[in-house]
Amino acid sequence: MIALVDDEADLVEMATTYLTRDGFRMYTAGDTRGAAALLRTHPVDLLVLDLGLPDGNGLDFLRGVRAGRHLPVIILTGWTEERERVVGLELGADDYVVKPFSLPELAARIRAVLRRAHPQGADAVHRVGGVAVDTRSREVTVDGVLMALTPLEYELLALLIAQPRQVFTTGQLLSAVWGADPHQQDGSSVTEHVYRLRRKLTTAGATSPRITTVRGIGYRLDP
Repeated sequence: MIALVDDEADLVEMATTYLTRDGFRMYTAGDTRGAAALLRTHPVDLLVLDLGLPDGNGLDFLRGVRAGRHLPVIILTGWTEERERVVGLELGADDYVVKPFSLPELAARIRAVLRRAHPQGADAVHRVGGVAVDTRSREVTVDGVLMALTPLEYELLALLIAQPRQVFTTGQLLSAVWGADPHQQDGSSVTEHVYRLRRKLTTAGATSPRITTVRGIGYRLDP
């Protein structure tokens, strides 16, 4: 079940028609009041949330959603809304899509986030330095202390820690973690998530491993 919250009626209609044909069951709302009622009364697997709503700030609504449940969230933003996009990710949004966007891109992003939120069968524990990633429980610990990560941050760290010192290009990360076509999606989301992940690891006291930027190529995890 996908909840789409946006006040642009034409966009909602087109997205609902496309995503329904693509196999998703859809609920929609045009403002925060309708979205709150929808989430109270319907089982929802993922929320697609516009940040600019007529009766309230989408970021405030996202705070409320994150305070009450673990629900995967994709935020919809404009090119000029960099601050809102970053704050949305800080609040725990799993991904973002910049308007205008293609409907196939939105469908691909939804599938990628749902795959991360409901993984299939991996069973390894990867340890580098003081950081351990348990792919069975999807838990990350630093020196034995549980660390809070969003599903997208977890997938990024899990990929890097499984192959220490392996350089991943931005395109490879977009494809493997975001489920996006690297030829159609820029690398700004990778950059933002690497920054946030580094900061969380530092705050948690992890001195090793570290995520190294390989200029002009991508990133690797160094012990």
